[in-house]
Amino acid sequence: MSTLVVVGVQWGDEGKGKIVHLLGQQADVVVRYQGGNNAGHTVIFDGKHFVLHLIPSGILQPGKKCLIGNGVVIDPIALHEEIKFLEKRKIHVRGRLFIADAAHVILDYHRYLDCLREEVAGQGKIGTTRRGIGPAYSDKVGRTGIRIADYINPAVFRPLLERNLREKSPLLARFGSLKQIRAGVLKRYESLRRFLLPFVVDGPQYVYRAVEADKKILFESAQGTMLDVDFGTYPYVTSSNPVAGGVCIGSGLAPTQIDEVLGVLKAYTTRVGEGPFPTELKDELGESLRQRGMEFGATTGRPRRCGWFDAVAVRHAVRINGSRWLALTKLDVLEGVHPLRIGVGYRVGKQILKEFPNDRNLQAKAEPVYEDMPGFEGSIRGMTRYAQLPGNARRYVKRLEELVGAKVAMISLGRSREETIILDSNFPWKP
Repeated sequence: MSTLVVVGVQWGDEGKGKIVHLLGQQADVVVRYQGGNNAGHTVIFDGKHFVLHLIPSGILQPGKKCLIGNGVVIDPIALHEEIKFLEKRKIHVRGRLFIADAAHVILDYHRYLDCLREEVAGQGKIGTTRRGIGPAYSDKVGRTGIRIADYINPAVFRPLLERNLREKSPLLARFGSLKQIRAGVLKRYESLRRFLLPFVVDGPQYVYRAVEADKKILFESAQGTMLDVDFGTYPYVTSSNPVAGGVCIGSGLAPTQIDEVLGVLKAYTTRVGEGPFPTELKDELGESLRQRGMEFGATTGRPRRCGWFDAVAVRHAVRINGSRWLALTKLDVLEGVHPLRIGVGYRVGKQILKEFPNDRNLQAKAEPVYEDMPGFEGSIRGMTRYAQLPGNARRYVKRLEELVGAKVAMISLGRSREETIILDSNFPWKP
């Protein structure tokens, strides 16, 4: 048995989908352990473009089994559409995809409440995808949530739905009468319930049986560490725990059974939505990175904010996740950029911070302290060996390793799995 957690160590959108697809060739089982359909993993496979929101990227690898863990919040409509999308693209899903019965469901009223929260917040909005993820997690921890096990049992589901509609009626009034909202939820309920039934399993038991059978299991996060509800730039975070520790709560894997953690990071930094971003570039270079890196959200299409590599934030993330290994993506986007700047500290007034602060005021006021390195020229796309990279590119990679405290195991130079340099290292899941 061997387990690997693939986790983002920035603000998400690091390229985890491609890495999971690449390493998924070795896995027997791929498990998604948190988030909802606010995530978007882009994979280029056999010349085809796939964007997955709920289903693990491993589904694109023939014969691999996939589990949506209990830590995920599931919109039944979105999941139905995603399965149908894959089936139309000739990807076999049935008998390979499973859903933990303890995962919570997102219903119409969660999406309404998500929109309401953002509108009421005004300038203090978080910048959510408005897909109901936050309100669904709020119901979960508030002990009023509806799980997949409840959803597929009408005798349990209908009373729970009525209770939730009554409790939320003052907030839902602006979106229509309770009768209308109830009708919206129930319109496709029976067909969705029957559709989901064959996929539903006891999630922890499924993971336990895979461990007992000595299977190789890959765990896939959504979002990134700096959006973690506990360790990110709170309150501008997601509502779950993308960090490696979230695997145990979100899937049922025992903590002692995590073998390796691979952190995925870009050669620069991006962020979607509101919140602090000390190394953000609001100039022509920032726009150039956005265009060259195709930095637009896979889920919403929103332009991503772009900036220099932030070693302070990544070092914080590497430590929390216990990431000994890194997958570096989009190094090719930095071709011809001079100099290359790395954020190595934050200046707040006369104070220099070397560690990432939890204080939201310090995060908001932080100005980056940069270390400059010479850039590199020439196209590196298509290179397959580390030695082929320009000397300055290799020096940049080495410096990132030194600053964040982890070893780069692979470098992605494009969106397809073939466009990847595998470094000569002891990384146990080397493709």
